[in-house]
Amino acid sequence: MGKREKSALIKAAMEAQRRALAPYSRFKVGAALLTRKGEVIMGANVESASYGLSCCAERVALFKALTNGLKDFVAIAVVAPAKGTVMPCGACRQLLAEYAPKAKVWTADSRSPGKVKEFSVAELLPSAFLDVFQKRV
Repeated sequence: MGKREKSALIKAAMEAQRRALAPYSRFKVGAALLTRKGEVIMGANVESASYGLSCCAERVALFKALTNGLKDFVAIAVVAPAKGTVMPCGACRQLLAEYAPKAKVWTADSRSPGKVKEFSVAELLPSAFLDVFQKRV
């Protein structure tokens, strides 16, 4: 994947970010997930007054894709107004390890989206729970 695909996915994540529902933290996050076939699925964080019921943008995009029968993910872009960049939380990292283990993870500060950081899912979550679990069985 080249610079153009990365830029387009960051742009889609920024579009998703505008749809975030973050009345409590006011920290709006957008994500865009790319399938091998070129489909882009967007997600934004949705907050609840009971924070435990909130859902991150990455998981919203992933759940939308999975429940629409999509799989074989190659990249996910995540943006938020975070100094330097934003990073997926532990829950998002675990689900990416399970459902998008080969995907590239591109993160950017939505205020300066030209500076994109790239990670592999394995870099973000080495020795994921699934790896450990499968070795036990």
